[in-house]
Amino acid sequence: MILNCVSILNFKNIEEAALQFSPKVNCFIGNNGMGKTNILDAIYYLSFSKSYINQGDSMVIHHDADFLMLKGDYTRRAEPLEIALSLQRGKRKTMKRNGKEYKKLSEHIGLLPAVMVSPMDWELIRGAGDERRRLMDMIISQSNAEYLAALIRYGKAIENRNALIKQGYRDPILFETVEEQMCAAGQYIHECRKAWVEDFSPIFMNYYQAISGSAETVSLEYKSHLNDKPMAQLLAECRDRDTIIGYTSRGVHRDDIELLLGQHSMRKTGSQGQCKTYTIALRLAQYDFLKRVSGITPILLLDDIFDKLDASRVENIISMVSNSDNFGQIFITDTNRTHLDEIVKYVGSDYRIFMVNSGVVQSLPNEDKEDGL
Repeated sequence: MILNCVSILNFKNIEEAALQFSPKVNCFIGNNGMGKTNILDAIYYLSFSKSYINQGDSMVIHHDADFLMLKGDYTRRAEPLEIALSLQRGKRKTMKRNGKEYKKLSEHIGLLPAVMVSPMDWELIRGAGDERRRLMDMIISQSNAEYLAALIRYGKAIENRNALIKQGYRDPILFETVEEQMCAAGQYIHECRKAWVEDFSPIFMNYYQAISGSAETVSLEYKSHLNDKPMAQLLAECRDRDTIIGYTSRGVHRDDIELLLGQHSMRKTGSQGQCKTYTIALRLAQYDFLKRVSGITPILLLDDIFDKLDASRVENIISMVSNSDNFGQIFITDTNRTHLDEIVKYVGSDYRIFMVNSGVVQSLPNEDKEDGL
């Protein structure tokens, strides 16, 4: 899949931009805070109808504007595809595929697989369990529409159960009715997550070792209440406790992934370089996994990924992502042009470089074209 061009109007600090892209590597350089990340986030927004930074919709509209518009022209499975998104303050966003509006935005998920690697991925290690659940949900949902539907059903059922708790209901029949809906969706979610961790782990381990160049052992361990007991039993056992604390305390909404370095938690023992390597390996494994299960080569978005890494790990990453046999179209930001020039050296003439300054994006000429090569 290739993003041929994008039009951006009033997205964060990008007031207006119309950009033509290389099918291989697209580099964005500029100082911090100039808008490089916002370009990548606009591309991400077209894939997922939301910001990677998890901002509310009103926060992504330029502060002086009342609306935003994004449009991307893609080539997907050798066919042209246009995605247009518009958002007005105080109103719901609309999204169109080849001019036809989606009835539900969830119908769009999985159409344009994309993976973002960002400094914010630090939260995958240091953050709470909802960060790691979001990772599982984002990956599985892009290749399994039924999983996304189960998440939506589960979310509605748990809202209903929590409402019963807060309103002081004690009728077991009411609880059993809502819990039956939770159990059906929750069991399916649990099975999908368990299978995903088993399939995903060896891919992740290979990427970590390739980047680190070491024999360090890393692994992922799926933590779930449903590993020990059926969900119906869990909910029945904790019903009295939940009425006291005021919310549902057991279920797949409390799942987590233990990120391990050897036999120890990466959160507690990993150095900055190891943690950065860990998160990059998770994202590249995500890319690999999506490519395998969907049959579509995702877009790879690399945002300032080289900070806090030693020279050997930087070199390993550059060599890896520059391999066109494994990776397709890449968008990458950096304040250091040296890193970008190294990637360009690997890919040859098929690249584009953009300068970003205070929200203004300017295409720069390729040096090899200037030299007549």
